[in-house]
Amino acid sequence: MQGALSIKNAGKIYDPGGSHVVALDGISLEIVAGEFCVIVGPSGCGKTTLLNAIAGFDQLTAGEIWLDGELMASPGKRLKPGPDRMVVFQHGALFPWKKVLWNVTCGPLKQGRLTQAEANEKAREFLARVGLHGIEDQYPEALSGGQKRRVEIVRALMNDPKVLLLDEPFRALDALTKSVVQEHLLELFDFEPETIFFITHDLEEAIFLADRAVVMTTRPGTIKKIVDVDIPRPRDLKVLTSSRFLALKAELGAAIHEEAKMAFESGERELA
Repeated sequence: MQGALSIKNAGKIYDPGGSHVVALDGISLEIVAGEFCVIVGPSGCGKTTLLNAIAGFDQLTAGEIWLDGELMASPGKRLKPGPDRMVVFQHGALFPWKKVLWNVTCGPLKQGRLTQAEANEKAREFLARVGLHGIEDQYPEALSGGQKRRVEIVRALMNDPKVLLLDEPFRALDALTKSVVQEHLLELFDFEPETIFFITHDLEEAIFLADRAVVMTTRPGTIKKIVDVDIPRPRDLKVLTSSRFLALKAELGAAIHEEAKMAFESGERELA
């Protein structure tokens, strides 16, 4: 399996000659291929900065990022966005003037990886697995927020990425819709495992989804704690009331509360 991600002493300073905002400081993290890794931390801790560096949207000022043993990014090497690292954002990016089937098949078709028939078949299979059978000919404006998030995840997976990067994709959803979409994401993950790098503020979401949860400190962002989420897969919402889930929530909650309190007291804003 591809998708082994190695982050070595990564650092990022915004405006080094002026305000000198240290967003990331000495981040080192090894993510094995096929791992579901969730990053949690207070606003402004550098979660999105780290994701952007992996995606190729931002450049490191220190350290390195390796993917499957290949150096992808360093201060002298800018990592460009590519289909091997697909991103799903908070606010979505579907083409509103195109139907769902076109939205989810455009990537592999433009890359020449699949024929139209192959792409259509794969798209319909993935959409059905997330409870969206029969919506292929609808436009995005006809979909609910939860349906759009699922379409966006399917579109990303259609490109067969080495790493799937998700930047708080369910943040704007209500609690009930969020729980449904989380279960569908896990169903896709169990069906076709990919390396997933997932950012969230939601502690329960982090534990429910992750193989490992990584807690980051308030700015400058460093890694404070890494917790193995040793809850068996496949998972459903029943695990939310299990003794192990509650113990993990207490352990991670204590670490995050300390950082959130410091972020609030220092007046941090979600700049990174």
